Amino acid sequence: MYASVRDELRATLDEIRDAGLYKPERVIATPQSATVSVPSGDVLNFCANNYLGLADHPEVVAAAKEALDRWGYGMASVRFICGTQDVHKELEQRLSAFLGQEDTILYSSCFDANGGVFETLLGAEDAVISDALNHASIIDGIRLSKARRHRYANRDMADLEKQLKETQDARRRLIVTDGVFSMDGYVAPLPEICDLADRYDAMVMVDDSHAVGFVGAGGRGTPELHGVMDRVDIITGTLGKALGGASGGYVAARAEIVELLRQRSRPYLFSNSLAPVIAAASLKVLDLLESAGDLREKLAANTKLFRTSMTEAGFEILPGDHAIAPVMIGDAAEAGRMAELLLERGVYVIGFSYPVVPMGQARIRVQLSAAHSTRDVERAVAAFVDARAAMAG
Repeated sequence: MYASVRDELRATLDEIRDAGLYKPERVIATPQSATVSVPSGDVLNFCANNYLGLADHPEVVAAAKEALDRWGYGMASVRFICGTQDVHKELEQRLSAFLGQEDTILYSSCFDANGGVFETLLGAEDAVISDALNHASIIDGIRLSKARRHRYANRDMADLEKQLKETQDARRRLIVTDGVFSMDGYVAPLPEICDLADRYDAMVMVDDSHAVGFVGAGGRGTPELHGVMDRVDIITGTLGKALGGASGGYVAARAEIVELLRQRSRPYLFSNSLAPVIAAASLKVLDLLESAGDLREKLAANTKLFRTSMTEAGFEILPGDHAIAPVMIGDAAEAGRMAELLLERGVYVIGFSYPVVPMGQARIRVQLSAAHSTRDVERAVAAFVDARAAMAG
């Protein structure tokens, strides 16, 4: 049987390669940092979500080593059987306080967190209204629920209100949005979303994976940035980006929501507990965030320098001031070629194309970090200019 299936799969893989959509995985031989070692040599890393540069921070690494000695390697179980330690409960309490929510529940990833919310909270008599550009984990999580599914155009409040009017017969309604849209760097208009939620008696959920740690005056994400921390009902996020870069996710929400998730959320009930070493290192990250104003300022400065310099050099970058800076290429094959040329010039970036982004909107998503020096950013811009010239030649 597999012989015929193998030929079909090979044909599909060939089609992906021919279309310039194949996604190779490069091997990194060093810790995640501003500079990493790949088979071709040392390169500047501008594609990691290491926003604050904490992935290899000495205090985070030391906390992880100490946790291995104190808590062991893993729990070998799910939470409700025999898989909760003090360090898990402490992290949940600290995240709740940091994000201004009543309670928090840990997951093995934010993908699992988003996969466990909708089915638990919403039934066939309910409706979920989702931004069209929400993360794949939100889309998949919604598919698992029996709720009526509605979608509004990206950040389009008129369309959102239209969906709210059309779902007024629902028992419960949940508006869900990314806080920051990962392929574009756009920030969701949370004040307007919360106003509409109040007007039409709906709940609000925000996936703030690309914001918590560095967006907002205290790094508490887009709800803090927009002054709506007390108006958002559910926040999901990851420990794998600005908060240390390992893995793990969470839902921070109203107390009753979290309690119900502990009882019925399938990704939580049937997945091993978060490794204690990650929980302990994440606690150290939260300690560091209390005095991370200089890191957030450095990240903002690097972002402004890159965006301004690239625009002046004639590149098209989607507007905004987020550390995600998408350099628009258009053609998928050209984006892939540009990324290869940049790697040859010592800059590690990735071309994004369909189905990760819409067809014809291929791009190189540059990720700025507080770990980058000014010289690093200047070298990256120069490499883009040189690579563009090479492609034209």
